[in-house]
Formats: sequence, structure tokens, C-alpha cells
Amino acid sequence: MWLRPNRSLSRRGLRRWSAVLVGVTVAVATLCARAGNVYAPLFALVESAAVVYALTLAWRAGGRSERITIDERSLEVESLPGHRRATFQSYWVRVRMRESGNRQRLVLTSHGGEVEVGAFLGEEERVDAMHRLRVLLAQQTAPRRTN
Repeated sequence: MWLRPNRSLSRRGLRRWSAVLVGVTVAVATLCARAGNVYAPLFALVESAAVVYALTLAWRAGGRSERITIDERSLEVESLPGHRRATFQSYWVRVRMRESGNRQRLVLTSHGGEVEVGAFLGEEERVDAMHRLRVLLAQQTAPRRTN
């Protein structure tokens, strides 16, 4: 199971949108400079760099993901990038929502250990992930019938 944030803009789209924003900023700064505001081009340069940098940081944050692997013996959570891993015995894992300030956290707990998953997801996506995880765990840990 992959948990990824909703990213609606590609790298190419980010570049295009940044170019449009910089173009509009430069056009407005040019008009303002012609009207007598000699500091407008300098301000436009600084603002354009800051906006492009902020958009790039926000886009990179959308590249986070978590891979959850479940089988009858274990549940493993791998966070990307960073390759942080947590492994639990799947039979003992409990999937819970915990209140933390003004938001809910999706937490997997087992034998005193816990790991938060889906911190980058929205509330509805976290609830959906909780239900899917519970179903997958129930399927994997259910006793097998042999005829």
C-alpha cells in the first residue's frame, strides 16, 4: 500500500506556472518603473526569487511517500525519502486515530512501539487509509481454513 500526498502539478507544470508568475511580476514592475517607482524592478526581482523558491519547496514536499507492506507475519512501514523503516508483527498491530492538538494522527501501535503514518495526507485521506489498513490487516491475520 502506497501513501502519497495529492500532487496535481508536474515538474513541467511548476516551471510553466513559475514562468507565468515571474512574467506578470516583471510586466507590473516595468509599468511601475515607467510611472516613476525606480525600486519596483529590484522588488520584483527579490519577490520573484522568493515565490519561485517557495513553490519549489512546496512541490518537493509533495514528493514524500510511505510504503506499507503487510503479510501474515509482519507489517513494515518505509518512509521515502529518508528510508526510515518500522517493522511490527502484523497480528499485534493496532490501527488508531489519536488526537494531537487540532488534528488527528493515524498511528500504528504494537508492543509499546508506535509509528505515525500519513502525516502528509488530508483528514479524509487519513480516515480512508485507516479503514484500508484495518481491512488489509484483518485479511492477513484471519485464520486460514483448509478443507
